[in-house]
Formats: sequence, C-alpha cells, structure tokens
Amino acid sequence: MNATQIMACLGLLLVLVLVWRAGARRAKAGAKRSGVRLLSLAGRVSFNAAFIVGAQWVVITYGGNGWLLLVVLAVPALFAAYAVTKALTVTAYEVPRRRGERR
Repeated sequence: MNATQIMACLGLLLVLVLVWRAGARRAKAGAKRSGVRLLSLAGRVSFNAAFIVGAQWVVITYGGNGWLLLVVLAVPALFAAYAVTKALTVTAYEVPRRRGERR
C-alpha cells in the first residue's frame, strides 16, 4: 500500500467512527421509541458488517501474508460465533426455594 491508500483508509476509519458516535447519540436521545431502537440496531449491524467486509476485502485484495489473512477472517468469525452461541443458548430460570419448601 502506498501513502495515499493509507491516508484514505485512515480517513475512512475516522468518518466511520464519527458516524458511529452520532448514531449512538441519536439512539440515546430517542430511546423511548422502540422503532428507533430497532432501526438503530439494524443500522449498527449493517455498519459493522460493512466495516468487516471492507477490511477483509482490503487484506485479500492487496495480498496480506498468511497470518494477517487468518486474523482478518478469524476474528470476525469468533465474534459472530459468540453472538450466535449466546443468542441460541437456552438457560433455565429457577425460582429460589423458600425455607422448608420441598421439591
């Protein structure tokens, strides 16, 4: 990568962070409306997905070495696996027993 591409990537990263912060502020301001929260969540998910795909595309296109390619592909996969596992894990809620109560 040359200096122009590095500067473009840093500029894009700065813009993405600013958009993220603005979205978070708007979400806090309009937290009373559930539709806003859903739209905000969908926007954040889309934003993060686009960011991950962009980073992966840059590394794959410009020929990162084997370890860099592994990291760029494995780290988002770990986050996704954690989120899916947490969402699909069924936990039981047990009501605490009172004194002398039997099961």
